[in-house]
Amino acid sequence: MASTEEEYPYEIDEQLRSFDSSVTAVKTMLDKLMSMSRNELLVKLDPLDQAKLDLMSAYTLNSLFWVYLVTRGINPREHGIKQELERIRAYMNRVKEITDKKKAARLDKGAASRFIRSAQICNSSDKSGGKRIHAGLL
Repeated sequence: MASTEEEYPYEIDEQLRSFDSSVTAVKTMLDKLMSMSRNELLVKLDPLDQAKLDLMSAYTLNSLFWVYLVTRGINPREHGIKQELERIRAYMNRVKEITDKKKAARLDKGAASRFIRSAQICNSSDKSGGKRIHAGLL
C-alpha cells in the first residue's frame, strides 16, 4: 500500500518541522518586503535604517546561497561566500556600534551645572550656619 506522505527517519521530524516553520517565516517577511517597491520602502526609512535593510538583504541572500551550495554538495567554507558573509557581518557590527552610540545616555551639561551650583549653594549655606529650606522638603 502506497503512502501519501514521504517516508523519512523519525529522528529528524522535529528538525524538519522547525525548518518548515523558519521557511514560512522567511516567506512571510519576503512577501511583506516585496509588496512595496524598493524606492517606496527606502523613502520611509532614515539612512541608518536604510543601511540596516541593505545589510539584512545582502546577508539573507548570501545565506541562502550558502544553503544552495550545501544542497549541491559544495563546501561553502572553501567558497568565496564565506568571506562575503564575514564582510557583511563586519558592516552589521559597525551599524550596531553606531546605533548603540545613538542610544547611549548623553550628559545635559546645563542640567549638570545647575545641580552642581545648587549643591555648592547648599553646602556653603550649611557651613555658614544658615538654614535653607528646599521646596517640598521639610
